[in-house]
Amino acid sequence: MGERKTNTLIVISMLALALLVIAGCSTPTGPTGEVVEEKQETGPVKIGFLGPLTGDISFLGNNMMKGLEMGVEEINRAGGVNGRPVKIIFEDGKCNAKEAAAAAQKLVNIDQVVAIIGGTCSSETLAAAPIAEGKTVMISPTSSNPAITDAGDYIFRDYPSDVFQGAYAAEYAYNELGARRVAALYCLTDWCVALNNRFKETFEELGGEIVVEETFEQGSKDLRTQLTKIKGSDFDMIYFLSYTESGIVGLQQIKELGITQTILGGDAWSDTTIPERAGSAADGALHPEVYTPDNPEFKAKIKAYTDSDEITLGTPQAYDALRILVGVMRQVGTDPEDIKDALYRVKYDGVSGKISFDENGDLERAEYTIFEFRDGKIVEYQR
Repeated sequence: MGERKTNTLIVISMLALALLVIAGCSTPTGPTGEVVEEKQETGPVKIGFLGPLTGDISFLGNNMMKGLEMGVEEINRAGGVNGRPVKIIFEDGKCNAKEAAAAAQKLVNIDQVVAIIGGTCSSETLAAAPIAEGKTVMISPTSSNPAITDAGDYIFRDYPSDVFQGAYAAEYAYNELGARRVAALYCLTDWCVALNNRFKETFEELGGEIVVEETFEQGSKDLRTQLTKIKGSDFDMIYFLSYTESGIVGLQQIKELGITQTILGGDAWSDTTIPERAGSAADGALHPEVYTPDNPEFKAKIKAYTDSDEITLGTPQAYDALRILVGVMRQVGTDPEDIKDALYRVKYDGVSGKISFDENGDLERAEYTIFEFRDGKIVEYQR
């Protein structure tokens, strides 16, 4: 009798231990012993887009949107993120800090996206960064303000800082165009102000002089007052930073006022609308653009998807940002901190070029090409 009882107790104890082990593996508990439901990653992987879909430079945001929609279709045909489809939620930042902050709040706190591609304008990115930091990774395809370098550990960009463009433009103006006395004309946005400051710093270090500085509000439709002051100064080049609408007006009024000195703009002048609408007034105006390697395959895919040859500034970078995010998530999952940590290790050869991020989430290198407005088109500049 005693031996059978002992054996029975051993069997009961072993069964109880097995049940405890099984329960411990399948039912997580909290610090006070309460049962905690284990979260399973199911449903679509949501990625946000933040950029100007209406307004002054909506041509950028809408072209990026088409490139991203094409990219999502490709990714989902290939299995998405470990079997989960990718979904992009598009929000209009209108190249405006207030609108971008509201859009970022929605994407982060309501839609709960795992990452954001954007902002497009620097003002969008700087407004959204404090909202996303610590919660959601951001990769901007075109924001270039140097302040973004310090915007947060979760903030990246696969487009170079104006530390590169401003210095490049100044060196090109001084060494290639022979400018020595520059009149600066620029809009009062984060992008314009920071880029002008970097140009001025480098140009003066080279031995040049900024003889006059005139500013205007984004979207201004009359720059005659500023241009009249510039015309009265002794200068050999205008460094003119604007978006589309003010760029068209400014170029037309420069011609009306009989100003014939060289004009050098910024990369926001990549909009074909400017030479088309400004007409002959735009002829000869120059601007730099980030060098993007020729990629016939990408061009053909865009053409087939959109029935258009147009690929604007930032679309290759937005497409690359999407591919980078998806590649990282396939490896580490969708936790924002894990995504952020993995991005710092990325070495990616994309349609916009070779991409790797420094300790601040900035591109490690940049190259530029000079373009010219000529006969209603944008063409590579030939001296």
